Amino acid sequence: MEPALLTDPGFWKDPAPAAAGEFPGGVPDFQELAGHVLFETSGSSGAPKWIALSKSALLASADAVNAHLGVTRDSRWALALPVRHVGGFGVCARAHAAGCGLEHFNEPWDARVFTKWAETRAISHLSLVPTQVHDLVSGDFKAPSSLRAIVVGGGRLEQGGGQAARDLGWPVLASFGMTETCSQIATQTLDSARLPYHPSPIPLLPIWQAGITSAGRLKISGPALFSGHLIQQEGDWEFLPQKDDWFETRDLARIDGHSITPMGRADTLVKVLGELVDPELIERKLGELSGGTLKPGTFAVVAVPDPRMEHALIPVFEKAVPIEVIRRVLEAYARQAPGYRRLRPETLLETLPRSPMGKLRRGEIRNTLGG
Repeated sequence: MEPALLTDPGFWKDPAPAAAGEFPGGVPDFQELAGHVLFETSGSSGAPKWIALSKSALLASADAVNAHLGVTRDSRWALALPVRHVGGFGVCARAHAAGCGLEHFNEPWDARVFTKWAETRAISHLSLVPTQVHDLVSGDFKAPSSLRAIVVGGGRLEQGGGQAARDLGWPVLASFGMTETCSQIATQTLDSARLPYHPSPIPLLPIWQAGITSAGRLKISGPALFSGHLIQQEGDWEFLPQKDDWFETRDLARIDGHSITPMGRADTLVKVLGELVDPELIERKLGELSGGTLKPGTFAVVAVPDPRMEHALIPVFEKAVPIEVIRRVLEAYARQAPGYRRLRPETLLETLPRSPMGKLRRGEIRNTLGG
């Protein structure tokens, strides 16, 4: 799908269903899909499925984000993410909703080239993933003076990396969202970009209500919630509607007033020596101990079955990561980790499987290790 199409008013008025990516065999002609856009997603685990988002929901999200970030007709959004994912698609929807400029960075990602491009195009707003922010910081590139806000999604931007970005003038704002919510449900404010960076808590956008279930999971309700999803059953597509006004996510979170603090995924928790452990929290710790030298998406902690411990925790790194960095970080971690959070010796892989948005495909990594 071409980004220019998404700023055409005709697209938003057309009731024909569309797929943001390549839908196998053509989009099914289901009445429930009229006026919807389909997005393929598997999250960090599970089988692929297609999430149905109504165009009205996508525009409700766009309006809320634009209002939150002070977007006007004089603003200029930059697209540096693929439009087949809701993060990139949402950028185009916001430019259309605001009637402002949209510039497409249609080149292979290169932090130096992007910085010069953004300055030349006088970009005011953009969305990036943590890997892209890491590259800007690693290159010590100064932000263009025109920038007002960078929404960072698709993963958690840790405190060290976020502060380093702000020190270079990049106004990074932590956000939290998912495909089922047309992207963001919570985003830091413009004013926070002038303060020391912290990855949480993150203020909810006004269109969203949030609560916590008895199991500690985040549940949400609002006008930008998905309509349902498509799954394939024995070769045929079936539409499963979202019937409830509230959607229970697989995310653990804490709510403080009108802000949320994401606390990992409920489906990533494993038992080690009788204790619940979240491998993703260990990854965050390794990232902190590296002082920002470990690039997001180049390392993971994977839990594999173990007959004695229930699960063993294995740190996995791409071969491009310097071995001295790996050893230094693992030694620092070992000095402070309790027994049930201890790591096995590292495993090196040529590359780690990632989505186009930079998210690790954890199931594939586990399969590689025989887990």
